[in-house]
Amino acid sequence: MGRKVNPIGFRLGISSEWESKWYADRNYTEQLHEDLKIRRIVMAEAGRAGVCRIELERAANRVDVTLFTSKPGIVIGKQGANVERIRKLLETQVGKKIHMRIEEVKVPETNAQLIAESIAEQIGRRVAYRRAVKHAVQQAMRRNAKGIKIRLSGRLGGAEMSRSVSEMDGRVPLHTLRADIDFAVVHAHTTYGRIGVKVWVYNGDKMPERAVATEATLTADLAAMPAD
Repeated sequence: MGRKVNPIGFRLGISSEWESKWYADRNYTEQLHEDLKIRRIVMAEAGRAGVCRIELERAANRVDVTLFTSKPGIVIGKQGANVERIRKLLETQVGKKIHMRIEEVKVPETNAQLIAESIAEQIGRRVAYRRAVKHAVQQAMRRNAKGIKIRLSGRLGGAEMSRSVSEMDGRVPLHTLRADIDFAVVHAHTTYGRIGVKVWVYNGDKMPERAVATEATLTADLAAMPAD
């Protein structure tokens, strides 16, 4: 048995945040399935627009949906027509007031989800998997990522036996809780089966707010101490 832990779930509340921000006492199951439905509809309607993260926040009878995308123009559409259509569709399906916000991903080359989707798409178009992986690693390191690791698993190149291939550059400290690790899994659907693409991107250390506040207090206390 392997002891594999999702790098994002492992760091929740420390260096990564929840994608859904709400609390429910009685109707937890209903709201959870509502979240899944919203994500499914958004990905079906705007999946080609480089959407890498969907954050949901709930008020009394309203859901705030924030889309993080590398192509905001495609999501918004001409004079906001596309985003308005998606919003109305969500309101019809969910039965609650939906407020949508679009956030642009400034550096898509260091976003794990977008890297994994790009590699999966290239494999689907029969591009040599080694070339796709090497190019993704080089692009991420060129855009100031501290480290990146990519692993492909499946019938690579149409081989009869499945295998795993990894490519890594820089550092990817998976056991360090303050390390800001972005992680994604995407499946490439090919004529000879499904190929799994896993991507880990290390973007440097992110100190928890409590630790930063404590450090600042200690520094202030030391500065206030009289010199001998």
